[in-house]
Amino acid sequence: MILWQYLTLLLSITVQICKAQRCEEFTDLDLSHSIIGTNLKIKLLLYTRDNVTCGTLVSHTNLSTHPQLNLSRPTTFVIHGYRPTGSPPAWVHELTELLLAREDINVIVVDWNHGAANANYFKAVESTHKAADNLTAFIKIMQEHGASLSSIYMIGVSLGAHISGFVGANLNGSIGRITALDPAGPQFTGTPPEDRLDSTDAQFVDVLHTDIDFLGFREPLGHIDFYANGGTDQPGCPKTIFSGGSYFKCDHQRSVLLYFDSVNRKCTSEAFPCSSYKEFLDGNCLNCDRFGAAGCPVFGYGVTEWRDVLLRLGQTKTYFTTNTVSPFCRTNYRVEVMIWNKDVRWGYITVKLHGNDKEAVATIDHKASEFKKYTEVKLLAQFDKDLQSVKKVSIKFSTGNVCKTKYKFRVLRIRLTHLERKERPLCRYDVLLEDNKEVTFRPLLCEESNF
Repeated sequence: MILWQYLTLLLSITVQICKAQRCEEFTDLDLSHSIIGTNLKIKLLLYTRDNVTCGTLVSHTNLSTHPQLNLSRPTTFVIHGYRPTGSPPAWVHELTELLLAREDINVIVVDWNHGAANANYFKAVESTHKAADNLTAFIKIMQEHGASLSSIYMIGVSLGAHISGFVGANLNGSIGRITALDPAGPQFTGTPPEDRLDSTDAQFVDVLHTDIDFLGFREPLGHIDFYANGGTDQPGCPKTIFSGGSYFKCDHQRSVLLYFDSVNRKCTSEAFPCSSYKEFLDGNCLNCDRFGAAGCPVFGYGVTEWRDVLLRLGQTKTYFTTNTVSPFCRTNYRVEVMIWNKDVRWGYITVKLHGNDKEAVATIDHKASEFKKYTEVKLLAQFDKDLQSVKKVSIKFSTGNVCKTKYKFRVLRIRLTHLERKERPLCRYDVLLEDNKEVTFRPLLCEESNF
């Protein structure tokens, strides 16, 4: 009898442990669900440092059953976008883990796959307001249990960005922050602020644009808007339709991957305020004095360091470029070239930095630059990596004319200034270049008295 009671108790404990350890998974649908169409259902999956990889299904109305939801901690909501095939977002678990590694918070993944999975995009758009109303009600319950609206952060991807905006508007812009990762453009472009995300929806709104010519939103929406690679044609993404589905979604999805790098501190991408991408590439927007001692704002998770100055400025439009793969960040130099050729030269420049068995390359080829005698030309060079110590520099000048005369390009001075680190520029004087031939030299620390 005692043995039987012991076994019964042991079985009961085992059942309770299994129940406690049950992990709730993101809704996994397939193309058939999308074709038939899905009606909105929302699951809230909670992750904390105590259950980084095991989601807890949270009640929309009874928070007392979830002691692991500690409302004295900040809470971050992660909201996905349109799911035309019904599959779970491939990035959601990685983002959750990165956020929890960065900070001790509650992460709530908003699973609205029932509603987002629909072959009819317009139906998914219709669900965004309903999803926002559901989340608003939940956040109000959080607030009743002691949560501060200022401690709430919403990360919205595509349609999820607008859902975040609707939630923020419902709460009179009181939530702390919204990060919008390539907010959806179709059905939102040209609409009034109440029908999309805008800067009044939270105390601070930062926006990344990566696909403004197709799936994303073109115009600025936040206190600061980042346009990676001009907001179109992300490096490494397919250029032709023959690449299949990746051709349509790669630019759009790149926004999430860029954000990953900012959360895990793999590297930082400084962004420069500018009126257009062309002006940025031309090197006309390299002054960040308006931001004070902090310098140029950094894209992503840590941009809140610039929050106060950005709120004072009202709206800031910035640009940066990236590599094709992670780490995506590039290192920016201002390159100043003065020639003493009698005739004008037009061409492109490639600069290589060498140091400690590493090499960084920047090709300035977005347009042919004009070089005139004794006239300093300022260029923006974006290197694929940062070298802490530069031992040698290689320069190659190219006219791009394959069949014409090979010109010589006599450089009176070339000066390279690191735009992120406060250090003396590197110079070289009297360098003779031949068309399409690389010349390598040891740079000198510039002396301002020379010119």
